[in-house]
Amino acid sequence: MNDFAIKAENLAKVYRIYERDIDRLKETFHPFGKKYSRDFYALRDVSFEIGRGENVGLVGKNGAGKSTLLKIITGVLTPSSGTIEVNGRIASLLELGAGFNPELTGVENIYMNGLLMGQSRAVMETKVDDIIAFADIGDFVNQPVKTYSSGMFARLAFAVNAFVEPDILIIDEALSVGDAFFQSKCIDKMRTMIDGGVTVLFVSHDTFAVKNLCRRAFLMQSGRIVMDGTAREVVETYRNQQIDARRDYEPTKSAALEDFLDTIKRHQSNEPADATPLPISSADLLRGKSSFDKNAAYQRTGNGRAEFINVQLLDTTGRPVTEVVFGNDVVLRMVIKFNDDVDCLGFGYHIRNATGIDLVYTDSRFDGMKVITDAKRQEIFAVDWRFNVALRQELYDIACVISIPVEETMNFPEVCDFVPCAVQFNVVSPNPYMNLGGGYVHWHNDLTITKIDGGIDA
Repeated sequence: MNDFAIKAENLAKVYRIYERDIDRLKETFHPFGKKYSRDFYALRDVSFEIGRGENVGLVGKNGAGKSTLLKIITGVLTPSSGTIEVNGRIASLLELGAGFNPELTGVENIYMNGLLMGQSRAVMETKVDDIIAFADIGDFVNQPVKTYSSGMFARLAFAVNAFVEPDILIIDEALSVGDAFFQSKCIDKMRTMIDGGVTVLFVSHDTFAVKNLCRRAFLMQSGRIVMDGTAREVVETYRNQQIDARRDYEPTKSAALEDFLDTIKRHQSNEPADATPLPISSADLLRGKSSFDKNAAYQRTGNGRAEFINVQLLDTTGRPVTEVVFGNDVVLRMVIKFNDDVDCLGFGYHIRNATGIDLVYTDSRFDGMKVITDAKRQEIFAVDWRFNVALRQELYDIACVISIPVEETMNFPEVCDFVPCAVQFNVVSPNPYMNLGGGYVHWHNDLTITKIDGGIDA
C-alpha cells in the first residue's frame, strides 16, 4: 500500500483565451493552424506529496490557482499535463451547492451524496440522524435545498462530508459563509477527523485558522507552489507578501487624517501623567541589540520609513528577562528610529505560542490612542508597554509592528516595520494548578459565592 494520500507530478492546467468569439472558429478552421488565442496557465509545474493523515493548508491570493488544483485532485477537472494520484475516498466542499440537487430535500440529498461517495443506503441510515443534528438547520432539512441560504448549504454540505468517513477531506473556503459558532464546531470536528487519521487539505484566507488547524502549508502564486513548509512559516511569508504589495502606497494627508491627528492631540493633552517610567540611557536602549538583530532577520518586512533598532523585554526594575514568573508585570520596550519625516506612527505587538498562533494582540489604538506625531528624520523614540503576564507555562514569541496611519477608515495601513519574532521568553509558574487547564491565557476574576437560603421556586 502506498503511504501517501495525494501525489502530484508536474501538473499543468492551460486554458486558451480568445479576444473575440469568432477567433475560436477562425483558429479551428484555419488551413495553416494559425493561432488566434493565447495560453493562460492556471497551474504550471506543480509537484507535491501529502502523506496519509497529514493536515495541509493552502494559501495564496485570489487567482493563484488554489481552486483549480483542488478541482484536479477531486476529479472535477483533468490536467493539461502531468499526473495526479489519490489513495482513498475523497469528501470535498469546493463550491456551495456542488453535488446537491436543488429540487430534492435536504434529507434526500444526504442519501444521494452518500451513494455518490460509495456508502450504501443501509450505512447512510445509521448516519442520517447525526448528520441532521450536526447541520442543525431545523425543519428546512425536509425542504428542497433550492430554498436554502448559503449558510444552510454550508452546514448541510459539511455535515454530510464529515460523517461519511472519508479518507481525505478537502475544504475550499466553504466555511466562511457560516456563523462563528458553526465554524468553531466544524474546526473541532476537523480536529477529531485529523486525530482519527483523515488527511485534510484546507484552503482559507483566514490565516489564523490555517495556523491553528494545519501543521504544514503550501503557498501558491501564479499557478505554482512557491513554498512548502510549516504552517507558521508559510503564513508569515504570505502575510509579508501582502505587506510588501502595499509598499508603493503613499497615503496623502487627507482631511480625515487631519481630524484624526487633532483628536489624538486633544486626547493626549487631557490625559493624566503616566506612572514613573523606567530609567533610559543610551546603554540601556542598545542592551541586547545583537540578540534582537538575530531574531529580527526572520521574515522581517516593511518600507523602512521608521524601524525598530531594538526591542527588549524587561522586568519592572529595567533588567532584561527571558523568563517570567506567571502573574508578574513586565515592560516591552520598542526603540524606534525614523528614517523619514512621519506625521503619525502607531505601534502594536502580538504574543504568540510556539506554533505561531496569536494569543494576545494590542496596538496604540486600544491603549489611549497613544501615537507618535510629527516625527522628524533621525529622531529616536522609546515606547514602553507594561503588562501582566498571565500565560500558561510555555515558550512565547513577541511580534512587533509599526505602521501609518493607525485610523481604521483610511485604506490600508502603511507598514513601516514588522518583526515576527522580536523577542522570546519563557513563562514559569509556581502554582501547579495553572497548567492543568486547556487554555493559554488567564485573566483576573472577581469571584463571589453566595448561599441561597430557602432554595428557589422553579
